[in-house]
Amino acid sequence: MPESAIPTESHSAAIEACYACADACDRCAIACLQEADPRAMARCIALDMDCAQACRLAAGFMARGSASDHTACAFCAGLCDQCADECEQHPMEHCRACAQACRLCAGLCRRMADHRARPTTAAGTHARH
Repeated sequence: MPESAIPTESHSAAIEACYACADACDRCAIACLQEADPRAMARCIALDMDCAQACRLAAGFMARGSASDHTACAFCAGLCDQCADECEQHPMEHCRACAQACRLCAGLCRRMADHRARPTTAAGTHARH
């Protein structure tokens, strides 16, 4: 594994945040389904499910030291932001907790995506993805 692909301490924090966010999204989706009118929570539930999947994907990429972890992290951060925006519109505690987990995860994943050095070719130029 190239040195730049070895998971670091910052990967560990982002991985933990991704799994915590996925768990919060799962709890939120289940709680939304138990609300008096779950149809009114359809967008929240859908974003919870998408976000949880994206978080698990990004965590796996980072844990493996994938050269594409920055792409997975950027994708995850975007979905976390969307999920947090939706959850913040609802007064329920499960939505508030989910939004908080999403904001933390988005920040850490965005930092990973923004600071991950792109692999270079033998000529020293950035490889295109």
